[in-house]
Amino acid sequence: MEELKEKLLKELCACVVDMEDERVADVAREYVKNNFDGYEGIKDGLAVGMEEAGQLYEEEEYYIPELLICSDAMYAGIDILKSNIKSDSSEEKFKAVVGVVEGDTHDIGKNLFKIMLETAGFEVYDLGRDVPSIEFVNKAKEVGASLIGLSTLITTTMKNMEEVIELLKEESIREDIIVMVGGGAISQSYAKKIGADGYAREASKAAKLGRELVKKLKIPKFEL
Repeated sequence: MEELKEKLLKELCACVVDMEDERVADVAREYVKNNFDGYEGIKDGLAVGMEEAGQLYEEEEYYIPELLICSDAMYAGIDILKSNIKSDSSEEKFKAVVGVVEGDTHDIGKNLFKIMLETAGFEVYDLGRDVPSIEFVNKAKEVGASLIGLSTLITTTMKNMEEVIELLKEESIREDIIVMVGGGAISQSYAKKIGADGYAREASKAAKLGRELVKKLKIPKFEL
């Protein structure tokens, strides 16, 4: 069974890279039929394929139209695989607000992060693309979010991530909310520079790190 699982994961990856948005549905259904975990199918199959497609884009072998078809294939697979995600219902449900910062409309990474957060047990409020900084803060206050996820692919909009953090400080709620940053323009050093709590290149690792950080945040602080 393990060999079949690995074979299907490679096929899911290949379907995304090769822009096979119809075949990916057949592969995903076979994966679910064998009762393999949908989360692993997304993380180790579809997401890997999308990362490879992104690399081809950076190398200028793929352009925007190809990248969009790759993302269509990824989402077609996700729609089927998410029905078979094996989660622990005993895990506490945290709330997260995610979005692409103002000035940027690239949302593939944000969408994948959202899905991974949901599989990690978060209730996610997706603000979409080109989101003004204050909207992240207002939504987090409204729903009582423990995490804000900020994404951008453009270097000129990176400053808006720091602006969100500064607004959280002004509202005196910075210590109550984990801020995760990501996207092609972001690095670990930049995340540290602006005072973000976490960064990971891969969406699945970022979601796992986000949950670990929120759990630590929720540990009661006793005064001695």
